[in-house]
Amino acid sequence: MNISALISKEFQLDSNINYLNHAAVSPWPCRTAEAVKRFAHENIHYGATNYLAWLKTETRLREQLCRLINAPSVDDIALLKNTSEALSVVAEGIEWRSGDNIVSSNEEFPSNRIAWLAQAKHGVAFREINIADSNEPEYALIAACDDNTRLITISSVQYGTGRVLNLAIIGEYCQSHNILFCVDAIQSLGALPFDCQAVNADFVMADGHKWMLGPEGIALFYCRAEIRDSLKLHQFGWHMVQDAGNYDAKDLAIADSGKRFECGSPNMLGIHALSASLSLIEEIGMNKISNNIINNISYLIDNMKHINNINFISPTKRAEFAGIVTFKIEGLDMPKLYHKLMKNRLICAHRMGGVRFSPHFYTSQEIIDKSLDILISSI
Repeated sequence: MNISALISKEFQLDSNINYLNHAAVSPWPCRTAEAVKRFAHENIHYGATNYLAWLKTETRLREQLCRLINAPSVDDIALLKNTSEALSVVAEGIEWRSGDNIVSSNEEFPSNRIAWLAQAKHGVAFREINIADSNEPEYALIAACDDNTRLITISSVQYGTGRVLNLAIIGEYCQSHNILFCVDAIQSLGALPFDCQAVNADFVMADGHKWMLGPEGIALFYCRAEIRDSLKLHQFGWHMVQDAGNYDAKDLAIADSGKRFECGSPNMLGIHALSASLSLIEEIGMNKISNNIINNISYLIDNMKHINNINFISPTKRAEFAGIVTFKIEGLDMPKLYHKLMKNRLICAHRMGGVRFSPHFYTSQEIIDKSLDILISSI
């Protein structure tokens, strides 16, 4: 099936909706809804009779996520609730020393700030570097490091500005200076190719409900195998032990794999849904998806440049595009404009004091044109 036919089959958004909000929460593909319906049907009529088959779906999801980020092994993958939980696992798991510092940017989503600020209780400083004023934000972060820097934490794509960082530069620096490298990849995975090994990431985390087209409540957490057992655990339960199926075991033998971070029973409904969504992403291919997204961003920006007094918060060079266009219009009340757009069924977000558009690979030029018409008529 060609991509146009596949898009028509999988995405059934209401015709009155112009959806440019995938950087927040994405609509599901039809196959994801069908997977949830099948799972509900099984629960209604058979209970957990097919639980062993469900575990195969769980295994398949780990394999899909492993491929998505090019992890060395499926054992490196943990399934958690959300990005915030994964960041907290890292932040609370490191054995901090008083005087340590963490380097980050001043554009991070609160999830990638609050977990680190909480480490002030250990005497750890959190350094928020202004990356907007630098033509090389990667080196601005590196310049903020010193002998007491234990970790750099950064988003692969900034949620508000859509800024894309060259993670390989940061990762190489961290590796050569014995600094841990943590990547919040929620605005990348499902939108842009990602390789955790190529960027030397120690930790990667991302919810499934944005560009991966899945539900809320399930997330990827990658931890590099060599440092996995260095993270102190704060949650304990039946699922995170080495022999999880042996309910009579009395010893606490923690799992060697990423499952050590999974305290209790899995989100089996979310597992079925996200696995279905990722099957679509794999069927189409990340290169095709990212090319479509970048083309959509390019088309948006080219057709918005002519709006009087517009100021793009996001990059306007094609080589720097992700899936986000955030803008302000001088002299306009931007919260008011946002609410007007939403009222007119242009689904977007209010971020960084402006309006954020975020089309996905399947977003048609027709939808973008309608969105632009709504924007222009709302100014």
